[in-house]
Amino acid sequence: MRVDKRLYFIVPALIIYVLFSIYPLFKGVSLSFTEYAGVGTGTWVGLDNYHEIFTDHRYIKVLKNTMIYAIVVVVFQNGIGLVFAAVLNSLPQVRNLLRTALLVPSMLSLVIAGYVWQYLYAPMGGGLNELLASLGLSSLQQVWLGDSKIALFSVAAVHVWMFVGYSTAIFLAGYAGISSEIKDAARVDGVSPIKSFFHIDIPLLAPAITVNVTLATIGTLKSFEFPYIMTLGGPDYATMTLGLRIFTLIFQDFKYGMAAALSVVMIVLVALITMVQNSYLRSREDRI
Repeated sequence: MRVDKRLYFIVPALIIYVLFSIYPLFKGVSLSFTEYAGVGTGTWVGLDNYHEIFTDHRYIKVLKNTMIYAIVVVVFQNGIGLVFAAVLNSLPQVRNLLRTALLVPSMLSLVIAGYVWQYLYAPMGGGLNELLASLGLSSLQQVWLGDSKIALFSVAAVHVWMFVGYSTAIFLAGYAGISSEIKDAARVDGVSPIKSFFHIDIPLLAPAITVNVTLATIGTLKSFEFPYIMTLGGPDYATMTLGLRIFTLIFQDFKYGMAAALSVVMIVLVALITMVQNSYLRSREDRI
């Protein structure tokens, strides 16, 4: 019997994929039905972990925080990135220089960026409050990370600041695919830059919008680095996200079963939102 030589390349990769992706996934799902402290044998509890997740107000708040965080980051990161890309596309002389400058924040370590912004947000002597005071806007000074009403938005702003350059770069790649003849024809017809942006640029940038929105959504729904570094999920669970809560359940509370159940919820949430988004955005591309 002759064996297809391609199997020699496929089988090792398949084995690695099963061992490090499929098996851990099924193991995590089975673990989510137990109460397990990391040592010994887990106790079967059925759906108790899931029941607690959807009835305990703390977990409801975690789910709410995660959704708000994702919406804020996705909207502002892509909105600002789209505006930056439109401006840079109209300035070819400085486009490459400014595009590189926008990517600089994303080159930093997440830990370093988190600690830097934690200092900038400091209520006493922090750079942001000092800047507001120097501009005569002392009334706008806040305890940015200590006020439960604005802490989540303050952390989300750092996420936007760090990754808006990525969105800008993807949108600029989308602009490169727009024929200059279309823009020239619109200009000859007297279409204003604002109308051109909304009625020509945005529709033709549909594939870039799909990529940016999908990547930003997946990244933010799993995010835990900035909330962990800057606030540890506080104050009063105001910045506790799904990713951070899973981390604390494992390494602080030693509730592996609950952490596994919350991980399953996060996977399902990410999958459902991504599928709905892709379905809508792809259908929008087809209509265009």
